[in-house]
Amino acid sequence: MKPRKPANKPSNDGRHKRGPARADSRDDLDRTQSPHHAESTDTIYGLMPVLEALRAGNTSLGQITIAEGARHERLRELLELARLSRVPVHRVPRLAIDRAVPGATHQGIIASRAASHYRDPDELLEELGLQVGNVNAPLVLGLDAVEDPRNLGAILRTAECAGVGGVFIPERRAVGLTATVAKAAAGALEHISVARVTNLVQLIEQLKQRKIWVIGAAAEVTSEYTEWDWTVPSALFLGGEGTGLHRLVRERCDTLVRIPVLGRIESLNVSVAAGVILYEALRQRSARTPGKTDPRF
Repeated sequence: MKPRKPANKPSNDGRHKRGPARADSRDDLDRTQSPHHAESTDTIYGLMPVLEALRAGNTSLGQITIAEGARHERLRELLELARLSRVPVHRVPRLAIDRAVPGATHQGIIASRAASHYRDPDELLEELGLQVGNVNAPLVLGLDAVEDPRNLGAILRTAECAGVGGVFIPERRAVGLTATVAKAAAGALEHISVARVTNLVQLIEQLKQRKIWVIGAAAEVTSEYTEWDWTVPSALFLGGEGTGLHRLVRERCDTLVRIPVLGRIESLNVSVAAGVILYEALRQRSARTPGKTDPRF
């Protein structure tokens, strides 16, 4: 079928139900920001080592963690270089950093290296845009606040197997390319392009400008994922554990689709959902008629 929008988009309160509230800020720190979390494959500490890594254009930096209240003359330069390099910066209690590198003179600043290099998002977007109109139309994946490293690793493994040309993840409130992600991905990080962006809504507009359709997955809509024509340039957006897609992301999608669920649980795990939808895309693309054109342009 040709791509079409559902007759009615869900209301803003149609998001997935949130999971249990987090106990305290420490739980949040351990899940997504903790400098001593087992995800990090390597740690740099101290102002000058971190600053020099940024100056050298080290694209393997996963995130920088700064102690609350830390003040250094060159901290402004560090923050500016981190912004230009798209390296997320988090503020945490100094005690968290003390625990991460016990006994070290860390000056309230540490950085973790990612398990793999990130692609420049602008370059990746340009590459995907150039594929539009080709026989093999681009298939893109956007992840909205996926926090579990095993889920992200499983998604990347499936995406690589299904022929996804690029994956975009947000810089904040989401897990990055950590050691656990690399392990769960089982080698996929060596073959798939992953880029971090500051704003998923802006990313969606950039995809649309390149004539790539944006499809969001949501549990409460009526159109099923099999009704979409995945042979056209498509970007699938999946929401994080428990929260689903954020409201603004949902509203910017060209259409929303669902995976039918017959049991009492309202939705599938995000990594399972990714596998179901991406392999429907692969099935359609494998069976498509040679020379089929994109109805969008």
